[in-house]
Amino acid sequence: MKRRIVAVAVFSVLIFLAAIFAAASGGKHGTKEKTKKGILLVAFGTSVPEAQNAFSQIEKRSKEAFPTVDVRWAYTSKIIRDKLRKQGKQLDSPEVALAKMMDEGYTHVLVASFHTIPGEEFHDLHWNAHLFDTMRGGIRRILISRPLLSSRDDHEKVAKALMKSIPKERKPLDAVVFMGHGSKHHPADDAYAAMNYWIGKIDPSVYVGTVEGQPKLDDFIPELKNKGIKKVYLVPFMLVAGDHARNDMCGGEDDSWKSILKKNGMEVECILRGTAEIPEIVDVWIDHMKKAFSHFE
Repeated sequence: MKRRIVAVAVFSVLIFLAAIFAAASGGKHGTKEKTKKGILLVAFGTSVPEAQNAFSQIEKRSKEAFPTVDVRWAYTSKIIRDKLRKQGKQLDSPEVALAKMMDEGYTHVLVASFHTIPGEEFHDLHWNAHLFDTMRGGIRRILISRPLLSSRDDHEKVAKALMKSIPKERKPLDAVVFMGHGSKHHPADDAYAAMNYWIGKIDPSVYVGTVEGQPKLDDFIPELKNKGIKKVYLVPFMLVAGDHARNDMCGGEDDSWKSILKKNGMEVECILRGTAEIPEIVDVWIDHMKKAFSHFE
């Protein structure tokens, strides 16, 4: 019995000494572990060349906000990545990009979400990104900045920014309808209804609808007719003016928003410009990045 007590005591002392040695050595013989910080910009992506300007603006603004930090891109859409690969352009998924950054010794990575709402894509990104800071020998810390519409304050700021972006030649009796993507099965889709509320408080003839969620264009048409609206400006409420803006919003098919409004006797003008091309809206994303990055300090 005495031998067992002595053995346990000796073992405990050895563990204690080992812990002290490890703490004193910092894991690398007394040297402080180096840090290497990086930023991964993440968006759905686009294969439309004309829409690439929006991504250039994001990258420029991000590098201005974080001049000493490496900045990279990743696209969540496999379809977009495959299309770009056929064009000779290589864009990684967030998972592949993070694996490369881990292999290159990055210790702290900010994953910057350039999604509009905290929907399914954002939650998948959040879940998968954090797997990389749970691995042994992986990235020491990963933080994810919030999407565009993540708070009441965001909604109000974005509503004001959208109003500033409306063409100056718009007349008082002209309506403006912003097209968002929407999400059929995710509760974050309610953010679009909230945006419609906030922007409607500023101007009751400005609306926010969605392609795949709620509200839809059909919800606004009776009101447009009752107001005697003769002209409607259609504007994307999406990061870039990509396929949805060029086809679902302003395409020549019978079910495009442009065609539907024309059938209802209204003149339509399309503004093909993504939200990433509106500086005041990019400000919101950059602010989210700065708040997240500050937790590395």
